[in-house]
Amino acid sequence: MTNDIPTTTREIHLASRPEGWPTPENFDLVEVDLPALADGQVLVKNHYMSVDPYMRGRMNDVKSYVPPFAIGKPLDGGAIGEVVASSADAVPVGATVLHGLGWREYAVLDAGSVRVVDAGQIGESTYLGALGMTGLTAYAGLVYAADFHEGDVVFVSGAAGAVGSMVGQIAKALGASRVIGSAGSPEKVARLKELGFDAAFDYHDGRVVDQLREAAPGGIDVYFDNVGADHLEAAITVLNPGGRIAMCGAIAQYNETEPPAAPRNLALAIGKQLRIQGFLVGPYADKMGEYADKMGGWLADGSVQFDETIREGLENAPQAFIDLLRGANTGKMLVRL
Repeated sequence: MTNDIPTTTREIHLASRPEGWPTPENFDLVEVDLPALADGQVLVKNHYMSVDPYMRGRMNDVKSYVPPFAIGKPLDGGAIGEVVASSADAVPVGATVLHGLGWREYAVLDAGSVRVVDAGQIGESTYLGALGMTGLTAYAGLVYAADFHEGDVVFVSGAAGAVGSMVGQIAKALGASRVIGSAGSPEKVARLKELGFDAAFDYHDGRVVDQLREAAPGGIDVYFDNVGADHLEAAITVLNPGGRIAMCGAIAQYNETEPPAAPRNLALAIGKQLRIQGFLVGPYADKMGEYADKMGGWLADGSVQFDETIREGLENAPQAFIDLLRGANTGKMLVRL
């Protein structure tokens, strides 16, 4: 390494496992030495990193679809940045790359674990949101997990978040007859209507089932679930026969210390012949090309817009994550490093 290449980096480590809601004390900001590059590796200076609700589950020491974060070790997640040193011909210095070692300012990675992208016109952060796993989650969940059809009435919970706001707009672009969203503030409700949602409501304003019935007098055909709890129960009530549920997240219970009550009306799924499909984005990775082609067109013609909430500095990443769980973001929550 030359003198202008760093030999250390700052990282965020998990200091302790949260009990209930995470606090700043659950995180440590530490400085560590960077290893020398082995053959086929690159050193990336991260420009943006993502914080996402699923990371809360990884802070618990439980078996899941991804390993839990380890105490005293760095967290990880989506990030994008510039290659500043390389021992891999395929990924030269100066390349912009997408990878999975966020929560740190510099990352050493095998060249095979990064994806070179061209962010010249759309901006780097777009690859962590609209053109990244966030957007693919919305598209795959709606089109494949929920088996969306043109003319469907779609309800999205957590609709002002990164995934939810994409779901509603994609549904409209694909020919939904009506799209309804729930959110947590009047400002978010207003933003959903600007984004083309036909109706939106603040779940603080009354029972979710009552507000959903009013917004969808003819019932709903698809429910994209980011919240669970009373939203899932309401959707089961209002879904039409043959309706479909794509279960993406359950943010209402991520930080609860008591087991959540199951939807009390689950038996309705029998007579209505509902389909409830949990899904992960990983199995749909092969749909990224299909999705990127469509989303590129929608972004170009203005059919889809995206919001970002950006915090500055690695030291503020834990608070950004905590605030995300509290609903402080509109659209994608990112940290600029």
